[in-house]
Amino acid sequence: MKIVPNRIIIILAVFFLSANTVFADAGPPPPSTPPPPPGLPLDGGILLLLVLSLCYGIYKINKVKNIKKASN
Repeated sequence: MKIVPNRIIIILAVFFLSANTVFADAGPPPPSTPPPPPGLPLDGGILLLLVLSLCYGIYKINKVKNIKKASN
């Protein structure tokens, strides 16, 4: 059986190149994503805002009525 030098080189190259993948490290895992920001309550002050705007509206309406009564 005649051994061809090209086959030996190819066999050694495949052996040594495949050995690199055995010892290869995958590396550290990717960093985790930051948690999403906490949800902001949309209904926290709506009732207070509604009451204040209603009071302000009544105040402005009475002010306009008083000005009209005073000018008559």
